[in-house]
Amino acid sequence: MDLGLAGRVYVVSGGSRGLGRATAEVLVAEGARVVLGARDQARVERAAQELGGAAHAVGVTADLGTAAAAQRLVEAAHTAYGGLDGALISVGGPPPGTALDSDEDAWRTGFESVFLGALRLTRHVAGALGDGGSIAYVLSSSVRSPIAGLAISNGLRPGLAGLAKTFADELGPRGIRVNGLLPGRVATGRTAELDRATGDEEAARSRSHAAIPLGRYGDPAEFGRVAAFVLSPAASYLTGAMVPVDGGALRTW
Repeated sequence: MDLGLAGRVYVVSGGSRGLGRATAEVLVAEGARVVLGARDQARVERAAQELGGAAHAVGVTADLGTAAAAQRLVEAAHTAYGGLDGALISVGGPPPGTALDSDEDAWRTGFESVFLGALRLTRHVAGALGDGGSIAYVLSSSVRSPIAGLAISNGLRPGLAGLAKTFADELGPRGIRVNGLLPGRVATGRTAELDRATGDEEAARSRSHAAIPLGRYGDPAEFGRVAAFVLSPAASYLTGAMVPVDGGALRTW
């Protein structure tokens, strides 16, 4: 299937590694050009070079927890490639902890980055799009079922899902689609960190495998292919949806 991505331009926040990087790789392979955003300058510039350099990808230092980051990313797309067709909005997960023990500063920092950062970037991207385009949020399976030990994420991700649906309603008349992606256990650095934090990484991984019908963690490329499809013109009638990419682990509809 031709996804219709050739020549299109996407902002990918959190694009230097993990699920953002995996999606950027698929987008570029399908002929799109990407603006990668990440907090670490050296890492994001290296990622852009590994994706083929300026003809295919540029890296921009951008922390979505700061107000200026969203505008910087959108401006970079226009400067580098003369336009913008959409965005994958991926924000690193808040630190683990329980609802009782996570302090208010951690909640505020998480809200500023995860929620307000996504809100700002969506507004700036939507303002730069004409009629048509696609925005996808990288959320979590915690949108539908809380994950033990990730209280801040459990609190924020469902709100972002509601925000994505609201944007889908508001931007739909302009032909702009907004969807959410719900990754489960995918083999990223973040997942490995959470497994190590249990004190027995191998045992944690085995428990997770046992709860996933496909019996394994997802490969980041498997997520990237789903995300690229959702962003692409091939998914032209898909909006306001929450799409699980979890190997069947969610027990909800």
